Formats: sequence, C-alpha cells, structure tokens
Amino acid sequence: MRKAMIVWGGWAGHDPDLCASMMRGWLKAEGFEVRVETSTEVFLDPAIRDLSLIVPIYTMSKIEKPEALALCDAVRGGVGLAGHHGGMGDAFRDSVDYQFMCGGQWVAHPGNIIDYKVDITRPDDPIMAGISGFEHRSEQYYMHVDPANEVLATTRFSGEHASWIDGVEMPVVWKKRYGQGRVFYCSLGHRAYELDIPEIRTMLTRGMLWAAR
Repeated sequence: MRKAMIVWGGWAGHDPDLCASMMRGWLKAEGFEVRVETSTEVFLDPAIRDLSLIVPIYTMSKIEKPEALALCDAVRGGVGLAGHHGGMGDAFRDSVDYQFMCGGQWVAHPGNIIDYKVDITRPDDPIMAGISGFEHRSEQYYMHVDPANEVLATTRFSGEHASWIDGVEMPVVWKKRYGQGRVFYCSLGHRAYELDIPEIRTMLTRGMLWAAR
C-alpha cells in the first residue's frame, strides 16, 4: 500500500484543516494509507523518505532551515510532492530552497475575489484529459514561476486591477521534476468548498496520483 502524508497548518483563512480532511478522503479512496500531521517538525523524521507522497497545506508561516532541507532531500530522493493554492504556493516565504522545489511562489492576487477564466494548455496530458477551460470566481494568483515547469493550465490577467499586467498569461497548473521526485501544483482552491468544483477536484486528484511514486 502506498503511503501519503498531509501536513497542515499556517494561516487559517485557507481552511487548511478542512482541505486536509477532504484530500485525506480522496487519497484513502485511491488506496493510500494517509498520515496527517500539523507541524513542520515532522519533516525531520527520516521515515518521510519512505513515503509515496507529501501534501503540504501550510500557508505562510515559517519553516526552520533543517526542516526545509530535509523535505527537499526527501523529494529529490523520489517522494512525490503535490498541493494547491497558498497551502503549497505561498508557504514558507523565507525559504528559497522550498520555493525552488515547488516551482513557484505567490506574490499577488489583484482585485482579490474576481471572475476569471482557466484555460487548459495541455489537453493531451492525462492529468487534464476531458477537462475544458472553465470560468472561476476566486483569487487569481499572480506568481513568480520556474520556466522549467511543464504548464498544464493558465489564466490571463485583464489589467483591470493592475494595468501594467494587462494580457499577462500566468500558469495555474503545472508539474515538474525535482531530482528523482515529481512535483504537482494547482493555484486554485482559495477556500475548501472550491475543492469540490469538479474540474478542480479532478485535477488535484490526478495530480497527486501522478506525483506519488
């Protein structure tokens, strides 16, 4: 049986506890044994190197350097990493090691909660199979991203809330390699209820399965 670990905490505004509960259920339905933790200290446990998948849900907060390096080492060694929105893409702002592994870092969401479209750029990828572009209302994440990412979906900024980014195409979903590990990220899912939107739930579930070794 494959083993996964969800680590949740940080800013409560992203419903980390509810998201952890939902994702735990999805993974258990896929046959995973799921461990749930609430402290980054768990990354110092050598046993994490034997996991198939780690799911961080830990917006902002601070991670100690040895904890971040241990997590990065586990993923480089083959443990999968997958997550969403600020729980992975705006975690541990002072850790460049963590950001290098994830492939991106949140920097803004102009206009806060707005209507925007998600465009599928790789409909041929198994993670995106059968998913069409869709309208969404939430935070539209502006991120600093790794050009090595394999981008699966994007969004385009209108410039209404920040005129200088009018027309900018921004990655929303990507996958990448980090050493021997697979990394998947989706910037959607500001609140837990968004995870039940069919397109988002499908992408996240498939992304976790892809990342898991």
